[in-house]
Amino acid sequence: MVSSPPRISVDNLDDDSLLNVLCLCRSSVIGKDENGNIQWEHWGRERWWNKLVHVCRRWRYLILGSALRLDISLVCTRGTPVADMLAHSPLFPLIIDYDYKNHDLIVGDEEGIMLALQHRDRLRSICLSMSIQSLKKLIAAMGDEFPMLQYLRIEPLTRRNTNLILPTTFEAPHLRHLILNHFASPIGSTLLTTAVGLVTLTLWWIHPSTYPPIDHLLQTLSLLHRLETLEIGFRSPISKRVIQRQLLYMPIVTHVTLPDLHWFAFRGISAYLEALLPQMNTPVLKTLNVYFFKQLRFSVPCLLQFMMTTENLTFSGVRFLFHHDAVAVFAYPSLEDRLVNFNVPVACQHLDWQLFSMSQIFNTLSLLFSTVVDLTLDYREHTLSSEWHNQADRTQWRELLGSFRNVKTLRVHNGLVEDLSHSLRLDGEPPLEVLPELQELVCPPACIDDQAFTPFILERNVSGRPVYLIGKDFPAGRGTYTFHSSIGVSYIGPD
Repeated sequence: MVSSPPRISVDNLDDDSLLNVLCLCRSSVIGKDENGNIQWEHWGRERWWNKLVHVCRRWRYLILGSALRLDISLVCTRGTPVADMLAHSPLFPLIIDYDYKNHDLIVGDEEGIMLALQHRDRLRSICLSMSIQSLKKLIAAMGDEFPMLQYLRIEPLTRRNTNLILPTTFEAPHLRHLILNHFASPIGSTLLTTAVGLVTLTLWWIHPSTYPPIDHLLQTLSLLHRLETLEIGFRSPISKRVIQRQLLYMPIVTHVTLPDLHWFAFRGISAYLEALLPQMNTPVLKTLNVYFFKQLRFSVPCLLQFMMTTENLTFSGVRFLFHHDAVAVFAYPSLEDRLVNFNVPVACQHLDWQLFSMSQIFNTLSLLFSTVVDLTLDYREHTLSSEWHNQADRTQWRELLGSFRNVKTLRVHNGLVEDLSHSLRLDGEPPLEVLPELQELVCPPACIDDQAFTPFILERNVSGRPVYLIGKDFPAGRGTYTFHSSIGVSYIGPD
């Protein structure tokens, strides 16, 4: 007779073993998605222990007596009676989390936040997303040192220029994550010169009047050796002459190495980025997002050099996405998982301008993209009008395609078949001038019936370098494109 193993109840666990189990119950608020992007979850997860203390007396005593090991915090959030909580709870660290993106302000919340801010030595995290009027009052109350603060995120609910600024006396020496939207640039402030343990720095929607001089930015970054994520974005463009004038009066003398930086995003004009990149060394960078404003000319040789010296930025596939407000490219190193590690949106309308912008950028970067074997041309058909196709000629298409000479598979969305099929016709040119290594041309089945690509296919067959036409609809529902006309274009998940 085989005896079954004895059943072990959680009540049989000793205190240390039970604490180890409880540690696993704690959810991380700061995580990453499948592309490595930082995701900030709701701080309500920090209340994971509230129900557990009501299981039994032993659990309650154990959890409350091991608050430091379990990293327990009190959460002040929408509708929280902060005064009562502070009066009747242990002196645990505090989290302030008020996000009004989808809610109205509740009476008493402002007073609750002001009360919580008075406990500076207990505050671990502050997340405020609300009206500009409320934020101004609360920011004014932050003029002191917050010795425990690790996370600070402030985001006004507005599209207007706010030029918010933190008090000059605000300090947080143990800050690890700083996210500020719609603020004047804090570059050079006491905050950034003392919070040298930052691993995340996001300064988004910086007002153009506070474009920091490049050397000032580099001096600040030189203090932040632990940075893993850096995002710098301006609200609107400035003239290239302004950058040149800055460099004339304040030349760049600082060079910075960020040994742990693996995520870098920039939003602005190419002239600023071109002056910044030669002074930055990011040996382990894995993801680069560059969002450009509309410009007449793009000159990005320093972007090429920067990417060439970053080992992780290699590419097998590229997807162009044309949209009525912007055009974006998503590049990925592997054809299997297609996790994007290089993203370049350009904010401009009309297909001819979009092609003109991208052809300038990729003609410069063509050496870096010589390894690309899979190229996709996609668009969002429900947003496009006949006006959007204005003056997109074959020369512009051919200039863009000329940057990808080793592509073996080309995928074309139905809405771009007509434009591209005209552009691929040789008209007396050498048959291998464009896409000389192309082997497969994938388009919706209906386009094969229309024989749009027949002249191109015949010409390549005659040249001895046949191209096989494959009818296949673009996959739907496996990936998500997100458009933000004010911020950029992002792609989540496989195609």
